[in-house]
Amino acid sequence: MAKFEDRVAQIQAEWSRERPELDTSAMGVIGRLHRLAAHLTDELTAEYRRHGLAEGDFDVLAALRRAGAPFELSAGQLAESTMITTGGMTKRLDRLEKAGLVTRRPSEADGRGRVIGLTPHGREVIDAAVTAHTANEQRLLAQVPERDRASLEAALAAWLAHYES
Repeated sequence: MAKFEDRVAQIQAEWSRERPELDTSAMGVIGRLHRLAAHLTDELTAEYRRHGLAEGDFDVLAALRRAGAPFELSAGQLAESTMITTGGMTKRLDRLEKAGLVTRRPSEADGRGRVIGLTPHGREVIDAAVTAHTANEQRLLAQVPERDRASLEAALAAWLAHYES
C-alpha cells in the first residue's frame, strides 16, 4: 500500500532536490500546521455561518457570554479578550448591535468608555452557536487517534507558551 504524500512532503522533496544542503525538517511541522490551520478555520467558520455569524462576531459574543451574568464587558476588556483593534471592534459592534445581539451604553466608571452587553437574543444565538461549535471541534479532533490527543495538546500548549507567556 502506497503512503499518502501530502503537499508539504512534495515541497520538501523539491527543496531536497534543488537545495540538498537545506534541512527542511522544520518545514514539515510548520508547513503542516499552517495548512491544517487553514483547513480547520474553514471548518469552524462554516459552523459560525450556520448561526448567521462571522468568525469575529462569534469571538465577541463568546467573550461576552464567558464573562458571566450580566454578560457585559467594557469595550477595552472586549478588545483585549478578542485581540482586535479598537477600529475593527467598532465595526463589529455596529454590526452586532444592528442585528440586535449586543447593546452599548456609557460606562458609569469611565465617562468616555462604553459597556457592551449581550441582549437576550444575543445570548440565545451564542448559546446555540457554541453548542454546535464544541460538537464541531469534537468531530474535527476525532480525526486524531485518542491516544495522541493529550500529547498533541501538551506539545502545542508548550510551544504556544513561548509566544504568549
